[in-house]
Amino acid sequence: MTACALNAFIWSLTVHDYSRAMAPALTILPANEAPWDDLQAVLGSKGDAARCQCQRYKLTWHEYHDMTREERSFLLREETDCGNPSAECTSGIVAYHDGVPVGWCNIEPRPHFTRMRNMPTPWAGRSEDRDDATVWVVACFVIRLGHRRKGISRALAVAAIDFARSRGARALEAYPMATQEGVEITWGELHVGSRNSFAAAGFKELTHPSKRRYVMRIDFDD
Repeated sequence: MTACALNAFIWSLTVHDYSRAMAPALTILPANEAPWDDLQAVLGSKGDAARCQCQRYKLTWHEYHDMTREERSFLLREETDCGNPSAECTSGIVAYHDGVPVGWCNIEPRPHFTRMRNMPTPWAGRSEDRDDATVWVVACFVIRLGHRRKGISRALAVAAIDFARSRGARALEAYPMATQEGVEITWGELHVGSRNSFAAAGFKELTHPSKRRYVMRIDFDD
């Protein structure tokens, strides 16, 4: 199966097993099966997610800062192909609670994230082919304001596994942060996800390149 092979799926997840708080039942769709307006509702009209439009890791520093938000949004719309269920490729998944879009997770082959090639976290202490498109990455999460701390990120981390594997991934990586009880982390920092969320989803720790960042991975051959 190629990396872009269409393999439509819908998950119905009760995610209270992944959170201390009782979490809602979620439906999680590939982004191409979600309307564009639903994804934009999750990203919001203000803040980091709205400005970024999931382009921070895909563009060089200069490319990113030379673009307008509208230009970044255009790129994201092309990458997701929202509203086109027959699309052969898409770039992530959207979570719904009772029909309301509440979460987004960007999942793509690692080489798509051009800026990651020269970032220290993914590569410290490792020797890998940085152009290996069979290794996919969970790059970021966005949870809609008012729906956070309910286990949605953990449910998306679980769903990301089937999403990547069904599209031909050999392995799936993430570069999350460590969190501590009672220690506040701004939501902008936690866009990479928490170590606990990925551990609960079955990811294994590969390296711990800095005080708060980890490299975690699932190899599907295993």
